[in-house]
Amino acid sequence: MTGRCSDQLSYRPSQEFTAEVVVVGSGIGGLSFALKASRQARVLLLTKKNAAESNTNYAQGGIACVTSEEDSVELHVRDTLAAGAGLCREEVVRQVVRDGPARVAELVELGVRFTERENGGGNLPDLGKEAGHSKRRVLHAGDITGKELERALLSAVRASPNIRVREDMVAIDLITSKKLKKKGPDRVLGLYALDGATHRVEAIPAPMVVLATGGCGKCYLYTTNPAIATGDGVAMAYRAGVSIANMEFVQFHPTCLFHPAAPTFLISEALRGEGGVVVDGQGRDFTRKTDPRGSLAPRDILARAIDEEMKESGAACVFLDIRSRGTEFLERRFPAITSTLRGLGIDPAHQPIPVVPAAHYQCGGIPAALDGTTQLAGLLALGEVSCTGLHGANRLASNSLLEALVMAHRAAESLPAKLARLPKPMTVPKWKEGKAHDADELVVITHNWKEIRQLMWDYVGIARTQKRLLRAQSRLRLLQQEVQEFYWDFRVTADLLELRNLALCAALIVESALRRHESRGLNANADYPRLQRRAEDTLLRPGEI
Repeated sequence: MTGRCSDQLSYRPSQEFTAEVVVVGSGIGGLSFALKASRQARVLLLTKKNAAESNTNYAQGGIACVTSEEDSVELHVRDTLAAGAGLCREEVVRQVVRDGPARVAELVELGVRFTERENGGGNLPDLGKEAGHSKRRVLHAGDITGKELERALLSAVRASPNIRVREDMVAIDLITSKKLKKKGPDRVLGLYALDGATHRVEAIPAPMVVLATGGCGKCYLYTTNPAIATGDGVAMAYRAGVSIANMEFVQFHPTCLFHPAAPTFLISEALRGEGGVVVDGQGRDFTRKTDPRGSLAPRDILARAIDEEMKESGAACVFLDIRSRGTEFLERRFPAITSTLRGLGIDPAHQPIPVVPAAHYQCGGIPAALDGTTQLAGLLALGEVSCTGLHGANRLASNSLLEALVMAHRAAESLPAKLARLPKPMTVPKWKEGKAHDADELVVITHNWKEIRQLMWDYVGIARTQKRLLRAQSRLRLLQQEVQEFYWDFRVTADLLELRNLALCAALIVESALRRHESRGLNANADYPRLQRRAEDTLLRPGEI
């Protein structure tokens, strides 16, 4: 059993907003889909915190898209395939790259204000260059692109009469026909969610559920992700009987600020695109020993180079040196980053920035087509929670927002056909607490949360070995058992639900890494340093963890 329910059916008061589609998550994927889907259906959008809190909101770099005459679809495709280390699906890559310009144009129509070129640029976008890109193609809004996207999309979503946004709603589990022992093929019937305001669990019926929940960066001690990135969508899907793919490919961003007062502050890839160089404590550029592209090598390569340098030298961090660009440029191009750093006593125009790699992006997830379709009828997955074949074994910088936009559009475009095949919303069982009571010692949750993140950082980080992975697997099994017992014995809280999902996602990452007997992309294993002849996905089926 993975959820609690009773034979007593829930009821829907007449004043309640009834929806054909429930969207979980308020990043670029969830908001874009909800906005477009609302033209054809009523949409209920659930978000864990406030609606603006998402990985999208923290995106500094921008959206990779072919908009320049100096660029081409072929070049963007080539760069994406090269970064993906043989595991990208070329047909998916081509489709996403081709669809990009039209989706970006829609954002502009919506009111997104991308930074334009200065000095007679003729309203053309100011394109940034990031690691792994052969041309300048990253559209940005200064260094707060994510906030600008959230602003425009949230404004439009809140203005739609067909969308209801509910904040402080923590999704718990999907309700499926198989769980309710109904005849016929398995399908989604709704989900359970904890209302943070009332502390009550609601049963929400829906013939279609869209997971746009982002990734699982909080599995690691050091991450650029916000606290909400606990792998909820992947965990929910797996518990509902959906296979999960390629979870071993966790991308570590090479340059997270190394400072005790800002442990999750990202130093954007764009700084390296504008001339920033990663150096050691003596100011030496060590990165070209690993790759001729140096500081502009793809993230997997650069993160490993930094990790090796820190281990060899014993240094706590390395440095990003962009002093050559001067105060005026940094204040204009990177105002938010520059201001934040100065507030911490670091002036990037005069001091190298201390940085370390940190967990950043989940390249695996729920196997999904570009319209979000998954193996479970009625369940869609959009954005980082999905695994479409775009990113392969390593994501090319700034391709994530592009993927979410394209998937959201295609999912909404195919919505009428999908809804026509789905049953109408039906009543679903109420949540049943049984003999569960309030927990008397919440320290167990805090301790297990810290232990998972520490052991993942120590044993399942940038450089891996089978011995370390087996140690992590053994401990995670015990932790999962403890968490599951706590889940059944006590009333659920947001912290407990996130811990439950975190533990499962960590176990999925470890098991996937153990099964990949090669070093490919983001999975570097000292016991298997070579590539296998054939690049294959790692698929974990229900019940294997």
